[in-house]
Amino acid sequence: MGVLVLFWVGQADLYRYPEDDSEDYEPRTYRDSRGMECHRCCDTGEELPQNRRVVPHINITILKGEKGEGGVRGPYGKSGRTGHVGPPGPPGVKGVKGSTGSPGEPCKGHYAAFSVGRKKALHSSHYYQTLVFDTELVNLYNHFNMFTGKFFCHVPGVYFFSLNVHTWNQKETYLHLMKNEQEAAILYAQPSDRSIMQSQSLLLQLARDDQVWVRLYKGERENAVFSDDFDTYVTFSGHLIKAESEG
Repeated sequence: MGVLVLFWVGQADLYRYPEDDSEDYEPRTYRDSRGMECHRCCDTGEELPQNRRVVPHINITILKGEKGEGGVRGPYGKSGRTGHVGPPGPPGVKGVKGSTGSPGEPCKGHYAAFSVGRKKALHSSHYYQTLVFDTELVNLYNHFNMFTGKFFCHVPGVYFFSLNVHTWNQKETYLHLMKNEQEAAILYAQPSDRSIMQSQSLLLQLARDDQVWVRLYKGERENAVFSDDFDTYVTFSGHLIKAESEG
C-alpha cells in the first residue's frame, strides 16, 4: 500500500518585512496595508489565506513495473536427502506373454527292481531261517544282496513284492514276508496229500535303508519248501512303483 503525503503549498512570496521600512514597521499597520501576515497560535483568530491546494505525494518505489525478460537459468542445486520409502503402488497392467524358453534337462528317472529264485529245498529247524536264493534273474543296481537274501531300499517310495513257493506233500509251508524285523505278510499252506504252488503279494512303503526279506518259520511242526535242484520252484520279486521324490 502506498503512502500518500500531503503538504501545503502557499503563496510564492512568503510573508516578510518590507525592505525599505523595516524600522518603522508596526504589526497592525503593516497587516492592514498588505492584507496578510504569518499566522501563529498567539495571533487573534482570523481566517487563513485561501490560496492553498493539496498535492498528493506518491512513493514511486512501491509501484509495480512491467515484467522484465527472463534471466539465464541457474546451475543445478545439490541433491537432497533420501526420503522415506513410500507405500506400494497399485498393481500394474498385465504384461505381454513371453516367448517359450529353451527345453530343460530331462528328469532323472528312479528305478529299482529285482527277481531271484531258489532251486534247493528247505526244511525247518528249531530257529527261524532266512530264505536265501541261488538264482539271480534280475538285480537292478544290485539292490538285492544275494548273500544275505535281503533287498535294501536305496530309493524311498512305494514298492510291489511277490513271493511264490512250491509246497511239500504232507508237510506244512509257513513263511513270513518281512520288512526289517516286522512281519509284513504271511504265506501259509496246510499239509496235503499233494503239493501246490502258493503265492503272496503286497505293496510296501519303504524308506531309505529299509530291508525286505523272507523268513521260514521255526520247526514247531514239520515245515518245508519243495524244490528238486533242477528247476526254479521258489521266486521272490519286487520293484519300485513310485518314488517318494515324485510327490
